[in-house]
Amino acid sequence: MSPVSILIVFLVYTALLFGISIITSRKATNETFFLGNRLSPWFVVAYGMVGASLSGVTFISVPGWVGDTQFTYMMIVLGYILGYAVISTVLLPLYYKLKLTSIYSYLNDRFGFWSYKTGAFYFLLSRIIGASFRMFLVVNVLQVFVFDNWGIPFWVTVIIFMILINLYTFKGGIKTIVWTDTLQTTFMLLAVIMTIVIILQHLDIGLFDMVRKVSGSQYSMIWESDWQSSKFFLKQFLAGAFITIVMTGLDQDMMQKNLSCRSLKDAQKNVTTLSIVLVAVNLIFLFLGASLFIYAKQMNIAVPELTDEFFPKIALNYLGPIAGIVFIVGLISAAYSSADSALTALTTSFTVDFLEIEKRSDLSERQKIRIRYVVHFCIALVLITVILIFSAINDKAVISKLFQFAGYTYGPLLGLYAFGLFTRFRVYDKWVPAIAVVAPVLTYLIEINSENIIPGYKVGFELLIINGLITFAGLFIVNKKIRG
Repeated sequence: MSPVSILIVFLVYTALLFGISIITSRKATNETFFLGNRLSPWFVVAYGMVGASLSGVTFISVPGWVGDTQFTYMMIVLGYILGYAVISTVLLPLYYKLKLTSIYSYLNDRFGFWSYKTGAFYFLLSRIIGASFRMFLVVNVLQVFVFDNWGIPFWVTVIIFMILINLYTFKGGIKTIVWTDTLQTTFMLLAVIMTIVIILQHLDIGLFDMVRKVSGSQYSMIWESDWQSSKFFLKQFLAGAFITIVMTGLDQDMMQKNLSCRSLKDAQKNVTTLSIVLVAVNLIFLFLGASLFIYAKQMNIAVPELTDEFFPKIALNYLGPIAGIVFIVGLISAAYSSADSALTALTTSFTVDFLEIEKRSDLSERQKIRIRYVVHFCIALVLITVILIFSAINDKAVISKLFQFAGYTYGPLLGLYAFGLFTRFRVYDKWVPAIAVVAPVLTYLIEINSENIIPGYKVGFELLIINGLITFAGLFIVNKKIRG
């Protein structure tokens, strides 16, 4: 597929998003930007959140990851169901009861100023790094297959990409994103399904024959029974549950969409539907990954050292022009889905949690909107910077990096919310930032020494749970009942 063809597909898709933005951002206010005036249909939010939950990481990394981890990722996905159940029954009722715009306002009511700012800071850090991981992955593919051919440097590509996202989200915010996410989810899923169909055509076999091939191959292992392995099924399952709780339930980006629903019941329907659909969708992605490896072996195609390049390599170089177009559309959908909601959520959190714009009675609505515009632009600059930094150090599958990093940054949030929800203790608020710093440091020391602490044991994605427990213990130590 030629660079010009890819660029045309990119521009057409981008124009479509701008069309949706123009329609949804008419007469937009800060309430529209932050919560979509709480009028979003739950089924639209649920469908769009499939794409937002998957992002470019799932689209590219998961198929390539099958070569190293087989289908063991499904245990993480099954853990999602438990995590979403906790979100639906514990967190959403709390957020709706308190009528929150930023979910971290809860920490201010429960513990105090420093706890509130600590929670909001860790979200900003987590989402900036996480969104940058995701965006780097997909923008890098566009760079390799399009812009490198014209001698355009990577940093220029990143800036262009972020300018476009900034332009179509800065006015409508979450109201725009709820609808653009539906478009992006559709194209992402169509890309995966159509790629599988094209592979079957190239191999001249039917779907059920491929299912039998995959199930009888080395890639189909789901259940890792070695408890010392980082892929041990119970560790994966629990990690999936807690990853969902923190990366969805304690994440302003994902919860902002739920809070835009008309009612708590609608938001709960959204979360329950999403948890079921994600199991099926992730299974399709893993099946695609196994199919790609089987196809590569049969066609004597070398697997790249960096497995994130595997799906793009096959789709754009070996499966023909239709597959190339399908892949690019899916990739662009994943790229925009990763970036637009992150930019909106980061703007919301910084504006509400740190600038406290909702409490500023001295500012007119127009002045508040102008401040939000400036924050939106500055957040985009930060994301550009982090993407460029990450491009210099990328060395392994992004999904592995993403979950590992989440263990360190979301752990303090997990501990804070667990302590707030499941105890009645108050804490010495000024000590909370220190605990939130010490907990990740201790978690890192446990990770690098795990095989010495328990011979042969390798810490996996349960880093998040360890970090949360250490934070919880620290809060217990400084609670006012014990400290007097």
